[in-house]
Amino acid sequence: MGKKILSLLLIFPLLLLSISLVNAQDNSKDVKVGLYILNLGKFDTSTGAFTADFYLSMRCEDRCSPENFEFMNGRATSIDKIIDEPNEKFYRIQATLNSRVDLVKFPFDRQKMQIIIEDKKNTIDKLRYVPDKEQSGIDDAVLFTGWYIDGWDVTVDDHEYEIYDEIYSRYTFNINISKIFLNSFIKTLLPIIFIMLVALSSFVIDPDKIATRVAMISSALVASVMFHVSITNQIPPVGYLTFADKFMMLTYAILLVSFVINIIIFDFQERKKEKIVEKIHKTTEYSMLIIVPLIYIIFFLVLYYL
Repeated sequence: MGKKILSLLLIFPLLLLSISLVNAQDNSKDVKVGLYILNLGKFDTSTGAFTADFYLSMRCEDRCSPENFEFMNGRATSIDKIIDEPNEKFYRIQATLNSRVDLVKFPFDRQKMQIIIEDKKNTIDKLRYVPDKEQSGIDDAVLFTGWYIDGWDVTVDDHEYEIYDEIYSRYTFNINISKIFLNSFIKTLLPIIFIMLVALSSFVIDPDKIATRVAMISSALVASVMFHVSITNQIPPVGYLTFADKFMMLTYAILLVSFVINIIIFDFQERKKEKIVEKIHKTTEYSMLIIVPLIYIIFFLVLYYL
């Protein structure tokens, strides 16, 4: 009898420990997160900063405390709690946020504005976010000047802080935007097209007016450089070439070739080799007006759709 009592006394603490471990494992709360955009402020491509006004809903199956959230890519300027129930919290929030800027295809760039949320205290074993897409979206009245709103999506992942040996659930609401094509084309590429038309029209002028031809191409080159500088000033310094940079480099290359052709014509004129001059003129007179636009079209399609 004494042995049985002793065995029970040894087993009972182990049983309590097992129950506590099971409870600890089941202690993680799933919080359904919904985010509904009401308004968006200007997106600054130089810093990635923007403002957002939105509703944030957090719901659980039973009692939970999800209100200790924070924005990982900015700060809330105001938080108004509308619903405060044991299993539901509902807020209207205005926040100043920032997202990574990708300018590879500038001025036809596409950006992703993000609202990133994590809990301040609860690690993933205590709280896990779950997207509530039925309570999420972008209001139809939202207007975003200069951009198209291409849609939205939500991701939830585990964010590990290795230095602290902790993992938190991270909720990310993505707003996909893209530049208005016609607006970007008119402001950025159309001036270069007219500059190139002026330069290419020099090939129609008779070779005996070589000084005028060279002056037209030189003026086009200077105008292109100045325009490129003005485009570059619109965006922050980046460690890669943008679409606009590559477009301008192609322009420089074509203008350089045009300049070299005219210098060759001038050299042959000085040597009194009129037949060679006439042959070069006839070869380039209209072919440049066909070849150069084709080069630009192919270049544009390849870079734009890559």
